[in-house]
Amino acid sequence: MLIKRICFTIIALSVLLSAGCGFKLQGNYSIPEQLTTLHLSSQDQYSQLTRLVRERLRLNNITLVKESNDTPKLQLITDSLDRTTLSLYPTGNVAEYELAYHVTFTVTLPEQDSQQFNVDIKRDYLDDPRTALAKSREMEILLKEMRIQAADQIIQTLATIEVN
Repeated sequence: MLIKRICFTIIALSVLLSAGCGFKLQGNYSIPEQLTTLHLSSQDQYSQLTRLVRERLRLNNITLVKESNDTPKLQLITDSLDRTTLSLYPTGNVAEYELAYHVTFTVTLPEQDSQQFNVDIKRDYLDDPRTALAKSREMEILLKEMRIQAADQIIQTLATIEVN
């Protein structure tokens, strides 16, 4: 009986301490109430990034509406992938690249100036010319992961915007 009480006390203290320190599960963001309804725009409404952002918005209970003067607007301006050489094989072939995925977006609140934000994600990518097919598939997977991370960072940024 004493052991059960000790276990219960330890569990209760753990829950209280983790809740008291501001711990949140990853992907669970407190979006300001003024941003729970917004308009999402992008140059390509069917791009992978736009679809991922739209999905993340819905998962965070944000209603997407048509554009109007009294609704906040999230605009995905650009996304780009740059590749930089990091190292070479003794033969002169590229051994390693750095992939840099860059996203620029703005958030415009009613009767306020738009705020511009940037998301930069970098990853290293080993390139072995003997396995070209596998490496192209690996690069596709890396790019998809980078887009997912960028979409998550966009939602994190929305959670940090201070609304007047």
